Amino acid sequence: MTPPSTIAPKLAPKLAPKSGQSLHRFANPGRFLRLSGAVLPWIAVPGALLTVIGLAWGLFLSPADWQQGDAVRIIYVHVPSAWLASGGYLALAVCSVLSLVWRHPLADLAAAEIGPVGAAFTALCLATGSLWGKPMWGTWWVWDARLTSVLVLFFLYLGHIALVRAFDDPTRGYRAGAILALVGVVNLPIIKFSVDWWNTLHQPSSFSLTAAPTLHVDMLWPLLIAALGYSLLFGAIVLTRTRAAVMERRLRGLLMARANAADANPYAAVGDDA
Repeated sequence: MTPPSTIAPKLAPKLAPKSGQSLHRFANPGRFLRLSGAVLPWIAVPGALLTVIGLAWGLFLSPADWQQGDAVRIIYVHVPSAWLASGGYLALAVCSVLSLVWRHPLADLAAAEIGPVGAAFTALCLATGSLWGKPMWGTWWVWDARLTSVLVLFFLYLGHIALVRAFDDPTRGYRAGAILALVGVVNLPIIKFSVDWWNTLHQPSSFSLTAAPTLHVDMLWPLLIAALGYSLLFGAIVLTRTRAAVMERRLRGLLMARANAADANPYAAVGDDA
């Protein structure tokens, strides 16, 4: 009779969860670098082209608003940046879940690289919002519910960037950053529905799942094209940064392995130098 201890290893591969296996297929650095290298040109080049087309169409060819005049053209920079500020943080939270639940190593690296890119788009959103607010509201800044919640989002990004780099042990930094990212998710619905929940100066959303867009089609199309281009560029930048982080980790691992080998056999290292 076969001992139970020899049966368990044979059954283990059949009992492994398929979701975990599919997620960890991409944890191999070589496989990730090959796949991301093939995908990167297909999102970077269209992203750049769509961004240029959308901005050129919106800034120079679209009509001025009957109320706001040419000041409304900043919408083609401000609105896509605002969407990606929230969308980037949602992606950061998803990576945090993958890290905490499935211990996916690439999720940690991706989250660390999403943080600076998301913070940059949030800063762009705040800056363009201030430029837009000055002619419309007569001031650069008001403690409006929408503006304040986006400012909190910016600080959450900065907090995540600081946390993941605050520990000597990178694993502790990744865990702390993941927890902060998940706690900060509560701010996303506040940003989205702040104009509906409170009486604010910020205009209501131009897009809704239950109603037609309030923008004229001549303004809507360049905005959507610019937003798609921004989104593809966001993904391309994050993917490029993640690829660099993976290669940096691989290089560091090779250097540490070589150093450990040299410490274990110092005479061989001397012989190589001679």
